[in-house]
Amino acid sequence: MTTDEFRRNRDNFCYRHPDRQSFVLCQRCLRTICPECQTQAAVGVICPECLRDQQKAQTPAQAKAERRWRRGPRAVTATDSRPLVTYVIIAVTAVVYVTQLIPGFSTADLLAFNSFFVYPSPALPFEPWRLLTVLLVHGSWLHLAFNMLALWMIGRSLEPLLGRWRFLTLYLLSGLGGSVAVALLAPGTTVVGASGAIFGLFGALLVIGRHIGANITSIAIVIGINLAISFLPLLLGGGTQVSWQAHIGGLVVGALVGLIYARTRTLARRRMQVLLLVATGVVLVALLALPPVIYG
Repeated sequence: MTTDEFRRNRDNFCYRHPDRQSFVLCQRCLRTICPECQTQAAVGVICPECLRDQQKAQTPAQAKAERRWRRGPRAVTATDSRPLVTYVIIAVTAVVYVTQLIPGFSTADLLAFNSFFVYPSPALPFEPWRLLTVLLVHGSWLHLAFNMLALWMIGRSLEPLLGRWRFLTLYLLSGLGGSVAVALLAPGTTVVGASGAIFGLFGALLVIGRHIGANITSIAIVIGINLAISFLPLLLGGGTQVSWQAHIGGLVVGALVGLIYARTRTLARRRMQVLLLVATGVVLVALLALPPVIYG
């Protein structure tokens, strides 16, 4: 789908705010709604009109149950456009880093990724969860600060556009892509950090921005600068502590997931979207079978 086609398709814009793009549909009428128009319901988010229709059709018992729901701590208002997944990821990552500072508590040793942990052997335990837990541990407070700042800056725009579950899926698949790239290109190397997932967000933002007609020049410049920083120490011949493999892997997978989201926007393609996301994860895991063959 080209940019012009995307702009002409009103299904890509909130029906109440035609200037606002969104990937989220009302679960009752299936119209596109922006974060301001979303109200959390038992079946997902619904639009204001469907909310009013639902309230009119309620029995007294149902109305009483809904009032209890809205008074509870889980209530979400129609204007709740906060990037909650972004905030949760930042909070959890920060807490994990605090545990790294506790003397004698080797959090990094338990969660860092090394490709040796995904291949059963007598020498090391089989711990495949490290493919994703690596996103939670960092080498220094500066490393943590840069990654979480980037996540906060991107998440505030991208999460409301995609919806919370799509954003979380993007983040995790990008992180997985970074770990798989490390296993393929630098087997036996121990890495830490969420950089692969962050680069995945950059890649998705670049692709989605292109499809919605946004100015992506600044995004491309930021990606180029970060990639240059990744490769500069290596090019200078002094070695590097930056995992450029994770950056490249996350960027490629993030761009792929962004393309999937952009091309499967309509309800008719929703099942295809899920299948493509699952297929992406399966292919990434399958690629882990290559290092033993390549490197013996």
